[in-house]
Amino acid sequence: MRKRIALAVLPTVRGKYIENADLSALTWFRVGGPADVLFMPADEDDLAHFLKNTPEEIPVYPMGVGSNLLVRDGGVRGVVIRLGSPFRKIDTDGLRVIAGAAAIDAQVAKAAAQAGIAGLEFYRGVPGTIGGALAMNAGAYGGETKDVMVEAVAYTRQGERRVLSNEEMGFSYRHCEAAGGLFFTSATFEGTPGDPAEITARMDEISRQREETQPIRERTGGSTFANPDPALSGGRKSWQIIDEIGGRGRVVGDAQVSERHCNFMINRGKATAADLETLIESLRKDVLTNTGIELHWEIRRIGEA
Repeated sequence: MRKRIALAVLPTVRGKYIENADLSALTWFRVGGPADVLFMPADEDDLAHFLKNTPEEIPVYPMGVGSNLLVRDGGVRGVVIRLGSPFRKIDTDGLRVIAGAAAIDAQVAKAAAQAGIAGLEFYRGVPGTIGGALAMNAGAYGGETKDVMVEAVAYTRQGERRVLSNEEMGFSYRHCEAAGGLFFTSATFEGTPGDPAEITARMDEISRQREETQPIRERTGGSTFANPDPALSGGRKSWQIIDEIGGRGRVVGDAQVSERHCNFMINRGKATAADLETLIESLRKDVLTNTGIELHWEIRRIGEA
């Protein structure tokens, strides 16, 4: 177990530090222990200053709105960075959308629609923020981040500013090769000309489908597993494979596989992170045993058990 981090070893910042911060209140699952320190930078310069002047042996973790994150019950030894309102700005310029890393994906889709920019509608169905979308090449309903991203701005653990092109991101299915060790602050996207009303209608359809098929009003995260290689799964998606092995509705403690969508886990009210992790790993084990297919976590895990 790592030693707890104290404020005394961290640099003076213009943003805000919170010690022993309750992360369960910030994640969609509503589980997990506290972070030693939660840091909310005032702006990019403040973030760069923090990263540059924080000893490298201190773990630092980025966090969005907690939609695709499982914080373990023992909490996080180190500093969790959460970008706030200074990083939520969304602007449009011609066919381009410039969004802060803390901007909500659905709001980016809405801003694009209002500006008559097509191609970003899929973000209406992606829970989370642009920072998370960059880090995992988030996508849904036929679109992915790699399809529309022009460049991203990020900072290294040493506080150095980098601007990465689409090619430099190393995007693949639900993965960004460049994301390790980087802290994204903004990105530029480019779409195609479109009629705002038609774009909005497509977004409304995505919203309707999501409402009908996903447990979005529960204490849940995003998709638990990435879909396996179609060549290995016969084209079956993760939820279909879980359903086939009898995983629908499975319960561990107060964690449950959604009856509505088998790739979503639910905290029924009193689940622990351990309940959820045990449930998810049981699915992985049974899928591998029964089908030979290895499912990979899409949800990110941080902290100690």
